[in-house]
Amino acid sequence: MGALGALGALAVALAFPAAAQSGDIDALLLADAPAAPTVAARDWQLFSELAAGQVHTLLGRDRDNQRVSLDLQIDHSLAPGWRAVLADRLDVSWPPQGGQEHPINTLNEAWVGWQASDTQAVDLGRINARFGVATGYSPTDYFRTGSIRSVVSVDPGSLKKNRQGAFMLRSQAVWDQGALTALLSPRLAAQPSSAPFALNEGATNASNRWLLAWSQRLNDQFNPQWLLYGEERQAPQTGFNLATLVNDSTVAFAEWSGGRSRSQLAQALDLPEDRSFHQRLSAGATWTAASKLSLTLEYSRNNTALSAPAWRALQNSASIGYAMYRNWTITAQEMATHNMYAVYAHWPDVLVPHLELNAMVRANAADHSQLHWLELRYHWSQIDLAMQWQGSKGSARSEFGAVPHAWELSVRKYF
Repeated sequence: MGALGALGALAVALAFPAAAQSGDIDALLLADAPAAPTVAARDWQLFSELAAGQVHTLLGRDRDNQRVSLDLQIDHSLAPGWRAVLADRLDVSWPPQGGQEHPINTLNEAWVGWQASDTQAVDLGRINARFGVATGYSPTDYFRTGSIRSVVSVDPGSLKKNRQGAFMLRSQAVWDQGALTALLSPRLAAQPSSAPFALNEGATNASNRWLLAWSQRLNDQFNPQWLLYGEERQAPQTGFNLATLVNDSTVAFAEWSGGRSRSQLAQALDLPEDRSFHQRLSAGATWTAASKLSLTLEYSRNNTALSAPAWRALQNSASIGYAMYRNWTITAQEMATHNMYAVYAHWPDVLVPHLELNAMVRANAADHSQLHWLELRYHWSQIDLAMQWQGSKGSARSEFGAVPHAWELSVRKYF
């Protein structure tokens, strides 16, 4: 089978999502309320990470990679009812990522919050607003477009956490069995910036946007969330999230978004096209064993993307349309074609205590390309040692076949 095939088979056999590790349904959902500060001796966390690895390029050459990262998170109480949150990450890579500068600084979050009462709160600043219950493709994660500045792993959990939030005003109200969140995010700049220490508001705040999210517990099994999202020059989009316990070891989830829009190809190539109703869906289930192994199967559908025949025609085209479409889908974190299948795995204390396994396999149903990712991480009290491997299967112009094979060894030190 070969080393790469064996690792890919292991990823398939062990798959799961980091988002659904707990069997408690409340932990899976729903309103994007900021997490309460953890009771600890300090309100900040800092870690440094050294990484080295190798990338096998599509041209058949091996390229060495090195990286140094610093990650700072602060959650500080300024005064009774007042809170300040800062999350910043600096990645210095050799060679630089994607033709950018060697250092890339990402201001993930920087906001001030005021809790007017036990049931009302207002936050202002750069906020990483995340919605949805799916592990991989998340249709209601409306603020993901343009949020990725530095990629250190294809792990969905890493991509959602290590991204730059949008500048916004967020207001939240909670009551018995329910919550309401309102977001206003203004247009601040038209173009993103590749400068190493730029705020890059042109990527996250290129248009005026707003969102309403309402969740209401119906009973012990169902706590759905409804969303309404708006953006200038676009029709409103509606969303729905639901996760529910099937039994003591299984959680089922569904995430849906729909509304009138142009197709992704028309948006990517800026083509005139009448708006029609499009919808996106992710659904699946997570099973957790007594051994702590969690497995998730997830199916995703996006009829705004290209059908299989249209995708094949674009792949075979000699025009620049293929590159423009691929770049647009990567920036928007959208699927390239209609259907995708995925398996995710998470297994803490695998074989020995403190050793953690995470794995992922994604498959494009149109071109049959696959993306494989595997991580082994050992935790000490203040140090993590990790090995990551990623691989792909498919032609050079398929969705996942263009992803290079790579491995990386990293050491993380917490201060």
